[in-house]
Amino acid sequence: MKITLPSIMNYLGLSTAILLCLTAEENCMGQTHEVKIAIAQIHCIDSDRDGNFVRIENAIADAAKQGAEIVCFPETAIYGWVNPAAHELAQPIPGKDFEVLAALAKQYKVFLTLGLAEKEGDRLYDTALLIDDDGNLLLKHRKINTLEHLLTPPYTRGSDVKTVETKFGRIGMLICADTFDAAVVDRMKQEKPELLLVPYGWAANKQDWPKHGVSLKNTIASAATTIGFPLIGTNLVGCISQGPWTGMIYGGQSYATDQAGKVIAQGKDRDRDIMVFSVTTTSTQQ
Repeated sequence: MKITLPSIMNYLGLSTAILLCLTAEENCMGQTHEVKIAIAQIHCIDSDRDGNFVRIENAIADAAKQGAEIVCFPETAIYGWVNPAAHELAQPIPGKDFEVLAALAKQYKVFLTLGLAEKEGDRLYDTALLIDDDGNLLLKHRKINTLEHLLTPPYTRGSDVKTVETKFGRIGMLICADTFDAAVVDRMKQEKPELLLVPYGWAANKQDWPKHGVSLKNTIASAATTIGFPLIGTNLVGCISQGPWTGMIYGGQSYATDQAGKVIAQGKDRDRDIMVFSVTTTSTQQ
């Protein structure tokens, strides 16, 4: 075969066209990220700050040993959910509780998402944080659907629905009852998170477990399919000690689902569980 300058130019032109097509396809489909995530389904004892931090650190250590890059904890994991004592115990953010969490994230080189009570002036918020592996606060979400009848004075409602860009893609956070508020879920959908992390405090009468876990799975799967991206839902293990729901049981059974609502991981029934698994996220950014 005779090699000529026109043939070389034609070849280069074809190669360039193929490369442009492949690049366009990648831009259209987005970049993929595979991340190792831990669901840290832990026991929480109301008002037991020191003990809860011991349980949090032990879970982080277990998850980090298994290669987890993001460790996900339940709702209000430091003082307990709907605990009136949180009005006196909770700290501002940043504050003492945040400093402990930031130090743990930095020590074990993991991202953390965790629910906790936050005090700002005389207001108490049901809050979730995303902290990076250098101990920086990346995102804070205040629960919007606060179920005000379960705590007196009630949690102050949050208002914002946000996401943040990370090395794992765009991450969003909601908290428990936010995921069965259609308006809140729709607002998150508009933010186009590539991964949604949700702390839960899913409780019921003791005789309703383990069956009550089905309602948690269905709630997580519904939100994931509506938003169109994977959702990691981490529930507590323990017992509500104060208020109208005194004696209600947090039954674990945390779930992670993909964007189609298919279960990726499931936590144990009413027991501590540290599950590490891989999730592939796809960026839709141009």
